[in-house]
Amino acid sequence: MTSTEQPPASRPFRVALTGGIASGKTTVADLFATHGVPLVDTDLIAREVVEPGQPALAAVAQAFGSDVLDPEGRLDRRRLREIIFSDATARARLEAILHPAIRAEMERQSIAAAQAGPYQMLVIPLLAEGGRRDHVDRVLVVDAPATVQVERLMARDAVTREQAEASLRAQVRRATRLGIADDVVTNTGRIEDLREQVAALHERYVRLAAARMERQVVPPNGHAAQ
Repeated sequence: MTSTEQPPASRPFRVALTGGIASGKTTVADLFATHGVPLVDTDLIAREVVEPGQPALAAVAQAFGSDVLDPEGRLDRRRLREIIFSDATARARLEAILHPAIRAEMERQSIAAAQAGPYQMLVIPLLAEGGRRDHVDRVLVVDAPATVQVERLMARDAVTREQAEASLRAQVRRATRLGIADDVVTNTGRIEDLREQVAALHERYVRLAAARMERQVVPPNGHAAQ
């Protein structure tokens, strides 16, 4: 545990939401938000920590050179992708800069929203790639058939089928992602089905969060309930 992380006993009940590219993570997250669930989105945080004036952006420029900044001093993401695309050492150097900054901001936002709902949802697209889940209580995977992901990518990003399939191959295998799941939302495209699944999971998470809270309550004898 780093100095920025909350001890499990003191932090809110947290659910990590993850899934493959174009699986529908944003739609599912938005549906949980309609139930009043606070969202902490690491994709958004990853963009915030490299805004001009942020220490992480300065560290990236120092590590990779001023060429990764555009004329306005903002991060040139395309140029940075070109540098790290086929260079594992450069990619690891970038992750060593960004991951601690993202984790610290995620924890800050989590603390700020501690009383905003019965539990929190952390949107972490690359959870399976990171291999760590000790900072959450449950892992929820949004799963979609590869054919559906490809069609969505083609429509969303205006790419060819070959490009969409290549994007899927670049990610962790579907079986690996499902292997870390405590719960799965199956997204085949019907929003009504998603609403039903999310509503059922929301009720489950509320119960689990309440049960954990009860276990942590210290009765008059001074011993926490087991």
